Amino acid sequence: MVLQTSQDDRQAVTALLLAGGASSRMGENKALLEVGGVTLVERIINVIVLLSDEILLVANDPVPYAHLKLRQISDLEQGYGPLMGLYSGLCAASHDLCILVACDMPFISRPLLRHLLTQACDYDVVVPDTADGLHPLHAVYRRSGCLPAIESAMSSRKRRMISFYGDVRVRTVNGDEISPFDPHGTALMNVNTPEQLAAARELVSVWNW
Repeated sequence: MVLQTSQDDRQAVTALLLAGGASSRMGENKALLEVGGVTLVERIINVIVLLSDEILLVANDPVPYAHLKLRQISDLEQGYGPLMGLYSGLCAASHDLCILVACDMPFISRPLLRHLLTQACDYDVVVPDTADGLHPLHAVYRRSGCLPAIESAMSSRKRRMISFYGDVRVRTVNGDEISPFDPHGTALMNVNTPEQLAAARELVSVWNW
């Protein structure tokens, strides 16, 4: 079951849940794998439903997610990977400010996402920047600023998720700034392989999340 919350708890923000991708390293649809008895995609929805009054599921195959009862968005054009997923979601979003979260992050932090949103007043992108690099699939994007820049990047056949960052106002959030909102250091953890899935399940069993 997807957690319900009152409208008063939410902001005028669109949450884009990126559920596309081939899951080639996992060998099966990772969004539907369970961690702590709940699928990855539902774990994420249970967090972002407390932040946003609109959730859009970006997926090219709607069938596996029909039970979620969310509005689904398909890529407007094939061949651009997650960048097109972001673009397609932004085009469909009702709000200027959007959260983007990938479907393979079982421990996303509501306080961290709220903090990213608070930093977006004067920026088009607010993105974590840790020792692992930028995390563009766990970031905040401003529709009005990002759409023209993404269109320009794709017109030049650029496919990298951050290929348009040089043309917009970017606010990076480093590890020291993140840590108060993510004391376990797991909010940005990805589950892309069977080994990472096993590690996530072990954490849930230890912490009872």
